[in-house]
Amino acid sequence: MKDYYQILGVDRSADDAALKKAYRQLALKYHPDRNPGDKAGEEKFKEINEAYACLSDPQKRSNYDNFGTAEGAGAGFGYEGFGGFSTNFGDIFGDMFGDIFGEFTGRRRTRPTKGQDLRYDLEISLQEAIFGIDRDIKIPRWENCPDCEGTGSTPGKGPDVCPNCKGTGQTRIQQGFFTISKTCGKCGGQGRIITDPCAKCKGQGKVRRERKVSLKIPAGVDTGIRLRVGGEGEAGLYGGPPGDLYVVLNVTPHPFFKRKGNDLLCEVPISFVQAALGGEIEIPTMDGATVIKIPAGTPSGRVFHLKGKGVPKLGGYGKGDQFITVFVDVPKKLTPRQKELLKEFAELSGEETSRNFMDKVKDFFNHKEQAN
Repeated sequence: MKDYYQILGVDRSADDAALKKAYRQLALKYHPDRNPGDKAGEEKFKEINEAYACLSDPQKRSNYDNFGTAEGAGAGFGYEGFGGFSTNFGDIFGDMFGDIFGEFTGRRRTRPTKGQDLRYDLEISLQEAIFGIDRDIKIPRWENCPDCEGTGSTPGKGPDVCPNCKGTGQTRIQQGFFTISKTCGKCGGQGRIITDPCAKCKGQGKVRRERKVSLKIPAGVDTGIRLRVGGEGEAGLYGGPPGDLYVVLNVTPHPFFKRKGNDLLCEVPISFVQAALGGEIEIPTMDGATVIKIPAGTPSGRVFHLKGKGVPKLGGYGKGDQFITVFVDVPKKLTPRQKELLKEFAELSGEETSRNFMDKVKDFFNHKEQAN
């Protein structure tokens, strides 16, 4: 007499959970698809199923424990799928092994699939990045055919039931002592075939279209920022939802301002008279022109700070600052009168008048004063 408890590797007090766990491990180990051509393994697999078929049934287990046999246990034992017992193989293995055995249990079907995501690269100006903007873009993509609504068949005539699988999407193949279910090769697992294709999409169910998408670009964006627009990607498959659109921003360089984080940097020229005597100059900002005071004796390279004149913080509050670096613009050509005045200035300042005098003037205004 076969010892079913020994075959499953459990003791006689094992409960249903212990039986199922032992069966799962052994069935997975000795499954014929994992051991092709192994006759001993095939027989072992039969024994495992026979033992579990008996011990998992309360009445049969009682008869086996009391009389050493179970009515019907092993008698007329057949294999359609994975055994002639009432417990479904897929239910026993559950979700843990569903992907491994789904093809053979006939449970795998074509499922709705989300469409592909799309990427669009968009160039914007620094001003648009700072203040934000509404922009319309055109996206070429595949959409469900408007005539057949994505079915691929002539409007009013849906797909026909696949004659090969009778609409199940699966075909069954007998291999030895068990039957295997596989995806139907004729319909691709859909269970339907198109016999009268739609004239517009030629049976594809999709058409290529250019769609206008409206974007709202928030203030404070920068190069590399991705904006997600849900549902504006490619059409889904088998009734699945469409993909998403990702817009990647690229901020073009500005001729005057440079951006550093949320701050704006710029350089402004001043004359050596303004640097020496001081004065007021007009400074451009992204909000409009403003006036700053230049103190007397300002050296070239001094940085002035305008608070709150930078870039808004994306998704937050406040703005960055603007930093203005001034440099002394030394004239390259001088009139005779200008040269005469500069020589007079040099004499009054105790400077030696020589052919290198203008070089000294340039050095004086292009570097910080030694006294500072």
